[in-house]
Amino acid sequence: MKKHIAIICNYKLLENRIGGMDYFFWVFNKKCEEQNITVDWFFPNNATHSNYNTFNIIANENISIEASFINHIKKNKTPYTHVVTHFVELCTSFHAEVKQLLNTKIIAIDHNPRPLNGYPLIKKLKKKVKGYLYAKHIDQFIGVSDYTNHAILNDFGWFLKPKTKTIYNGVLIQGIIPKTTRRATLNPKFLVVSHLRFSKGIQDLILAVSKLPQPLIKNLKIDVYGDGQYKTELLKLVTLHKLEFVFNFKGNSASLKSTYQHYDYMLQPTHMECFSLSILEGLAANIPVITTPVGGNEEVITNGENGYIFKTKDIQALTVLLQSIITGEKQIKINTRDLIETKFSIDFMVEKHLNLLK
Repeated sequence: MKKHIAIICNYKLLENRIGGMDYFFWVFNKKCEEQNITVDWFFPNNATHSNYNTFNIIANENISIEASFINHIKKNKTPYTHVVTHFVELCTSFHAEVKQLLNTKIIAIDHNPRPLNGYPLIKKLKKKVKGYLYAKHIDQFIGVSDYTNHAILNDFGWFLKPKTKTIYNGVLIQGIIPKTTRRATLNPKFLVVSHLRFSKGIQDLILAVSKLPQPLIKNLKIDVYGDGQYKTELLKLVTLHKLEFVFNFKGNSASLKSTYQHYDYMLQPTHMECFSLSILEGLAANIPVITTPVGGNEEVITNGENGYIFKTKDIQALTVLLQSIITGEKQIKINTRDLIETKFSIDFMVEKHLNLLK
């Protein structure tokens, strides 16, 4: 039977923000074409930039992605063999309605980070109830890290373990230009690649830098790539601590894959994460990563080997760590790209996602 799949993805397609998931979608769509698998993509918006001009995108910007898909299958009666969701809330009435209308295999991919200190009690209870009511309509749960896999079971019930597995996110290594020059021992160059929101912890980094000895601040440069509503607050904090000459907010960039090589270390002081593609990209560019032990970060970063781990929200620990790196007391010497090539490439990710359709 020829496969015809629907992918419902609550991920806005932006030409000025090409991320790791965009590359996954492009490679996955191409592999599906090669294997004669028809794919209908349901995104919040239409797009024709880059490889999206070859996609069959169905979008309705006036309603939710779930409502858009329900309307479509009610009107078109398309006999989808599989329905795959990305960035869509798990265990809701949506999955029950899809199963009722199509009686097809539903695969839910969980990319969502959890709060550092867990959910409030009332939300925990609601998730348990949703798991009891709606998890039976989802045939396969996929976590993008072991952390996410465990979180799914913890949220909705351990009875889901037989149909829950991990498929790591991966990156398109071929397009990432690795750093080939030696990392600076003194005064290395740092970058941050992140959406600018409170949970990414960039305010912690600003405060940590403000506590460094003044002679070290003088030559310090940190470029921040990304955008978001929290940018205004971050700029205020930078001004408050007179660090305008340290932090350079460069906005979104479509050329990051060739930009990483010009830096020595990546900084990701995040409070919550699922499995960071920007961390994988940094490592693929031979750039060690300084981050926190949230989400799946410790599944890819080994402290002192291909990066450094510091306690989440511990500003003093980050200050001490930065000082050690800036002065050359600490240094990562290995090629961090090797791990990504052998375990976290986009080819592995796509192959495993294709296997879900068998």
